[in-house]
Amino acid sequence: MYSNTILIYSCNCIDMADYQDQQFLEFIIKAIVNHPDQVKVTRSVDERGVLMTLDVEPTDIGYVIGRHGNTIRAIRTLLKVVGAKNNALVNLKINEPEGGQRERRSETVSTMDDVDTSAIDNLDI
Repeated sequence: MYSNTILIYSCNCIDMADYQDQQFLEFIIKAIVNHPDQVKVTRSVDERGVLMTLDVEPTDIGYVIGRHGNTIRAIRTLLKVVGAKNNALVNLKINEPEGGQRERRSETVSTMDDVDTSAIDNLDI
């Protein structure tokens, strides 16, 4: 009977080690967003490794990605280190939130027909 208790305890430790990557990702993301209660991380395992899927508030997606993607690149690197420690390949996918897509730059730039250039038309340069 004593050995069964140890066996159950060992299984609980293995399960806890499997979810360290999910807990780590939640901790990091909740620390950098403005709405930590809206952070949701789902974890799935298949033959290619572990896939972590991240859902955040649409206004917080910029904080997660960072300038030029530097923040998300660093988070993915850290997840790979955590995965390597547990002999797993960990990938991160960010679900695009509803309304999180911004206008394209070409759509926001006005054409020259809309600009009043009468003030500088008669300059002799």
